[in-house]
Amino acid sequence: MDDPGIKKQNWDVKETELFLEILKELDMKKCLDGRKVRNNKLFKVAHRRMTAAGYHRSVDQLKFRWKLLKSAYYKCKREPDSPAPTKIQGWWRYEKTMVAIMESRHPSLVGAGVNSDRIHDEGTEDSDGDASVLHWPQPCPDKSAQNLDLIIKMDPEMDSQLKIGFIGAGNMAFGIAKGILSGNVLPVNVKVSAPSSKNLGRFQELGISVTHSNVEVVCGSDVVFVAVKPHLVPLVLNEISQHVTDRHIIVSVAAGVTLSTVEELLPENSVAIRLMPNLPCLVQEGALLFARGSYAKQEDGALLRSLLHRCGLVEEGPEAWIDIHTGLSGSGVAFVYLFAEALAEGAVKMGMPSALAHSIASQTVLGAGRLLRDSGKHPAQLRSEVCTPGGTTIYGLHTLEQGGVRAATMSAVESATERARELGRKSAGAGSRK
Repeated sequence: MDDPGIKKQNWDVKETELFLEILKELDMKKCLDGRKVRNNKLFKVAHRRMTAAGYHRSVDQLKFRWKLLKSAYYKCKREPDSPAPTKIQGWWRYEKTMVAIMESRHPSLVGAGVNSDRIHDEGTEDSDGDASVLHWPQPCPDKSAQNLDLIIKMDPEMDSQLKIGFIGAGNMAFGIAKGILSGNVLPVNVKVSAPSSKNLGRFQELGISVTHSNVEVVCGSDVVFVAVKPHLVPLVLNEISQHVTDRHIIVSVAAGVTLSTVEELLPENSVAIRLMPNLPCLVQEGALLFARGSYAKQEDGALLRSLLHRCGLVEEGPEAWIDIHTGLSGSGVAFVYLFAEALAEGAVKMGMPSALAHSIASQTVLGAGRLLRDSGKHPAQLRSEVCTPGGTTIYGLHTLEQGGVRAATMSAVESATERARELGRKSAGAGSRK
């Protein structure tokens, strides 16, 4: 484990609090106290839950954080009158939970002479402590005063129990389905419906069940993705409405269709979420933004994030951003493809073979995008790093600016956003006439 690299990344208070609550809940399941070994498997479960909550740490980083927290706890025990450990920011907020973790004891441990009964859990070579895990045949009592529903729902392992349905079999549905299946959801728990068999074959190749009945999908699913053309949403929701219950989460993937329209067409108090993915979901490199409806709780959003995290970047925001995201990223991928095509054609004009030019253009877009994402730098900074005084790049950029590429791109995002809003108004009107 590379400790220096781990130490560089500071933890905020909320992240640490969530991490400790997850460990506490896992401890109750395993009947551990803080002195027992946590093997690599336990930290991997914690890692999945942290990732689902939007915190991207490695398993080693979680182990290292736990060791720091344990060291702080033992220091406080040895020196109760000393100041709070300076290495742990916000220690006073964690101390109560640390005491609950470190000092909780299973009733069977008291006076039971447990040393002779200790056995190792699988994977203890990656453990963080000095003792071994105890296996108890009886279930652990629930001692937590916290509401653990959110934490449990954020566990991607729970995804494997969910039934997922898709109404619509287009590219967006297929991309999302591929991403979900690359996680913990099994193909047997997914079903797709479409009026024709044209696009269903590729879902069947993934082991997914298919049908022509939208009602069948809804009745057999917990989470239903409505991935049809915007003008078809009112028809579909009217068809399935009487079969939607309080156990369902309805996720609309239709461009421009507002949450108010979806909620109006569903039974009262239905849980609805509006999602806008993009085509790179097909290769698990999508950019997805979702907004929760009036009756969708935080844990419903966490569950959706957990399901979709293998599809690419998943973010939550207000509904007003969804149409903007449509123009920026939903339609934006086509703008990037147009630029890549123009790059390649420029090289062909200058004498390079077409196949090679297109291959290099696609790799250029891929590499530039990855560097932009991973470096955290502003695009203008990266652009300036490529330019040298009097060099080739600045001459090329001057030509692009003369052609109005910047203004044209901004106008393209604006036009696509306004069109998404227009589609939303049309779907709202169609819904109100039903």
